[in-house]
Amino acid sequence: MKSPAPQRIAAVDVFRALTMFLMLFVNDIPGLKDIPHWLMHAGADEDMLGFSDTIFPAFLFCMGMSVPLAIQSRYQKGDSTVQVIAHISRRTVALVVMGLFSLNSGGIEGGLPHAWFTILMVAGFFLTWGVYPNAEGTKKALFTAMKVTGVVLLAALVVYKDIHGKPFHTGWWGILGLIGWTYAVCAGIYLFTRESLRKNAAVWFAVIVLAVTAHSGLIPEEYGSRVVLLPFIPSDWTLHAFGMSGLLTSLLMQRYADRERPGKFIGMLCILGAGMLVLALVSHPYWIISKIQATPTWLFYCLAAFFPLFGFFYWLTDVKGQAGRFRLIKPAGTATLTCYILPYIAYAVQQLSGWTYPEVLGGGVPGLLKSLVFSLIIVQLTGLLVKGKIKLKV
Repeated sequence: MKSPAPQRIAAVDVFRALTMFLMLFVNDIPGLKDIPHWLMHAGADEDMLGFSDTIFPAFLFCMGMSVPLAIQSRYQKGDSTVQVIAHISRRTVALVVMGLFSLNSGGIEGGLPHAWFTILMVAGFFLTWGVYPNAEGTKKALFTAMKVTGVVLLAALVVYKDIHGKPFHTGWWGILGLIGWTYAVCAGIYLFTRESLRKNAAVWFAVIVLAVTAHSGLIPEEYGSRVVLLPFIPSDWTLHAFGMSGLLTSLLMQRYADRERPGKFIGMLCILGAGMLVLALVSHPYWIISKIQATPTWLFYCLAAFFPLFGFFYWLTDVKGQAGRFRLIKPAGTATLTCYILPYIAYAVQQLSGWTYPEVLGGGVPGLLKSLVFSLIIVQLTGLLVKGKIKLKV
């Protein structure tokens, strides 16, 4: 049975674009002086929800919203379940590999500078996972050779890193790696639950319970946590809960969103947000708010904001037709992976050239404005690359 044709919802693209833009911003502000502490990431043992601590989970939430829409679209195009599973697997591998490369790009002892390693790494990404036009004959052979070159280049970098630095390791998987594993979990679940709200709500609740249980210490390692908490699934259940929350939001949107009568859908999201706020307040005496520790309190406070916030963007863009207000950052929502990768090149080129910003841009309001402008430039460069048919897609 085919899935229903997914309806294009402007709020999904706008929410993702704004999240990506803010991710560029918060990734650029470390190192600035005299900026508000609430903008930064909280320390590992600091009981605080910094603004920067909300961006990565918001991205996981956006990713979760996209899962049903993307899989439904593939079924509508005639893909079989085997083909969909193959696509999910390829996408997971690509994100995990990119995450591991970004995690392992440092620590080279002599030889190739880190900046050049980064540039070659990004070149390998674009050669391997770039969007190539449909072609036949010589052009098709050329594009295939370019993809093979990308794979060989990345493999050579792994060997070079092993020889001249620390061997590749999984560590915490890197941001893209964590996104990849959460995507795999959410997409894998959706293949079984499909459009059933009851099943997805039950799984969403179960994932949240797993997240809480994993941080509770109630199940000692020697008495079954190896089975109950499914530790063979990489990443943290708290992160998977963000993805499943986005997936549930997407299905609620498909079932109840109505541009003429938006109150029911938005009301549901506000109720979910209020419930998450209650859970956050109840759990706070037991866990601090910590992104680094991925505590349940961090999960609940973030979701308390994300559910109603998406409702607001749905009202603003799809009901009131104000999506055009976000046209300037649109490429961040439609070519998100490309937008995320470009700063690697920018920072590497800056390092190789020895160019530095004027001292006045090293902190305070001028420094923050510099980071905002940098983020906007990256988004616009992404748009230009997409127009030139240069784009990463996994």
